[in-house]
Amino acid sequence: MERYLKKLEHSYAKKFGKKDGTFPASVKAAWDGRSVILTGNLPTVEERYEIGSFFAKYCKKTARGIKPSSYKGLVNDILVNGKSEAPMKIPAVQDKKLEGFSADIVIIGAGVIGCAIARELSRYDVSIAVLEKESDCAMHASSRNDGMIHPGFADNPKTIKGRLNTRGNRLYHKLDKELGFETKWPGSFMLFNSPLLCLLLPLMHYRAKKNGVDGNVGYRSKKTVQNRDPHIRAKHYGGFWMPSAGIASPFKVTIAFAENAVQNGVRFFFETAVTGFDMRENKINAVFTNRGTVKAKIVINAAGLWSDKIAHFADDRFFSIHPRKGMDMILDKKKGMFQHTIIGMPNLFASAKKNSKGGGLVPCIEENILVGPTAREVYDREDYSTDAEDVAQLSAQIAMNAELSKADVIAYYCGTRAANWEEDFIVEGSEKVANLVYAAAIQSPGFASAPAIAEDIAAITLKRLAEQTGKSVLQKTSFKAERDAETECAKLSAAEKNALIAQDSAYGKIVCRCERISEGEIRDAVRRCKMLGLETVGTDAVKRRCRAGTGRCHRGFCTPRVMEIISGETGIPMERITKKGGSSFILSGAITGGEK
Repeated sequence: MERYLKKLEHSYAKKFGKKDGTFPASVKAAWDGRSVILTGNLPTVEERYEIGSFFAKYCKKTARGIKPSSYKGLVNDILVNGKSEAPMKIPAVQDKKLEGFSADIVIIGAGVIGCAIARELSRYDVSIAVLEKESDCAMHASSRNDGMIHPGFADNPKTIKGRLNTRGNRLYHKLDKELGFETKWPGSFMLFNSPLLCLLLPLMHYRAKKNGVDGNVGYRSKKTVQNRDPHIRAKHYGGFWMPSAGIASPFKVTIAFAENAVQNGVRFFFETAVTGFDMRENKINAVFTNRGTVKAKIVINAAGLWSDKIAHFADDRFFSIHPRKGMDMILDKKKGMFQHTIIGMPNLFASAKKNSKGGGLVPCIEENILVGPTAREVYDREDYSTDAEDVAQLSAQIAMNAELSKADVIAYYCGTRAANWEEDFIVEGSEKVANLVYAAAIQSPGFASAPAIAEDIAAITLKRLAEQTGKSVLQKTSFKAERDAETECAKLSAAEKNALIAQDSAYGKIVCRCERISEGEIRDAVRRCKMLGLETVGTDAVKRRCRAGTGRCHRGFCTPRVMEIISGETGIPMERITKKGGSSFILSGAITGGEK
């Protein structure tokens, strides 16, 4: 194996133009029996990515020097410019709330994957706890994506992503009805920027068939595209149509999974970070947190961007995460009528090289239009800064539609994808730790695949739990699959609104003008936060549940009243209310006096 790594070093030097044919002296490649470990120092993030992706590609594809079943993944510990990665942020709260607490199953992470798994496992007669370091669900990738339910075309059929995407897509047709969240199925066009791309159609049909993509997929002429979306002005030569592409609100879906899990007995603990494990005989005996030590029979690692660090706590780090940042823009609702389908016009060869689908225009479930995302390698896993280069790239995508302009942009934001170097999901039980299960390295199309990932992880978990206890796990007869959906006044008819207001006048008092959100809806959102177990209810938590503050004015009018409602429902003083938990206080202190 060492000889093979030396050959890779030489190949890397030749491919990337090292004149003397030498490998960077500051980097070392080693083999630990199942993973390739890269260490050393490089001056830029781009060089770190270049060398990491090169080694992952050739170790994964080539059996020379590696038994096919031996290679598990690449661990890239190369520093950038002598600096280590930023550490995981631990909540400021330090108490013993969870000391001595135990559960059959502990799930680490309350993103869409962790919450979907919690809901799926809540069908069974087991105790479940979800530990989340943030103050709410869906505060990282699960609320920082485009909400697209991908049809299942983009990924290689041999990958786990390729296998799970289509099944996840299909499951949304049932879950939206059970859990009361909205989905739409506008379909998507992959526009061709050259007539030569028609030569790829046999391969595209083969990929769609192998992945089981639903509907009458295939090439559609430029005229057909324009008939469906008459405002497209980008120069194109028709495109590949996939009618099963859908959209949903990623944070509402995540919260729906979580709330239904709670209805079925799952407990959520927020501001609770996992800081280590008590390991005994290749098993996790206990989980250390900033709020005490928790006992668990099975631990599920759904920690997203930090999943490799959690694996390291169990001495089972066979992969590493390299964050890939993407920026999105949100356009005003008034332009929603001008975009009917999801469209993108990626450079297929460049997109494959960057492991990105290329971005495009996505009609949102809330009637806005989303533009993006971009794709850029970064070093900080929670780097959500925006920059001018991405703005320029997204502006070019806005120009694909004749009715859209940069003046329509009301917000932009970034998220980071939890990519591993193999660019595939990890959905499996640990080979080394008997009671550890992985739902890790979940990047796009993770949102679309979440229901299928949850089914597979539940099956693995129940099997391992039975092995640990010697008892099979039974389904609950009391499982409730349905969740009562939120009241959305803006979507009611006049008669329905009048009847609702007659029952409760709070639904007739509009607080958020942009989104037409009533006092009653904001009050309900706060109560749902409390039901889920949030200890700190911030204005962002309310926004995730009822959209108060998501309009063009950026909460300029509604924030004081939203804060008053939060304070009245929770008892939190106004000056202690935060935007997003932690120390993000909105007010600097109480008003103690002033002129009359």
